[in-house]
Amino acid sequence: MCKFLNQYGPLLGRVLLSVIFIIAGFHKITGFEETAGYMASKGLPMVNVLLVLTIIIELGGGLMILIGWQARWAATAIFLFLIPVTLAFHPFWSFEGQEMTQNFQSFFKNLAIMGGMAYIMSFGPGQLSLGGDRCPEKTA
Repeated sequence: MCKFLNQYGPLLGRVLLSVIFIIAGFHKITGFEETAGYMASKGLPMVNVLLVLTIIIELGGGLMILIGWQARWAATAIFLFLIPVTLAFHPFWSFEGQEMTQNFQSFFKNLAIMGGMAYIMSFGPGQLSLGGDRCPEKTA
């Protein structure tokens, strides 16, 4: 059982973590103007530039994690990206009722995803990956 989990667990984890970003990035491309308008409504500057960067991080980083190529770097980029995104788009403390509940759930969902990214940053993409991002061993 452990051998099976060691071999296939990281792949399953990468698939489950990456799919939300791949889908979100694709939807931002197909709904570019709508997404830019939503970002502008939050008071963000240079929304077109930020939106292109968001697409690169979500779609590009999601695909990199999915295939396991430079997954540590992609996980780091997504982890750092989620900090301002979570604070700007899910400030649950600013709402009441149902809006507070929805933002609370999204805020802590993002924290959980950040935990998954921290795991990839720490342990890499696993055996079934394109690899190329192993941490070098420290020498005395």
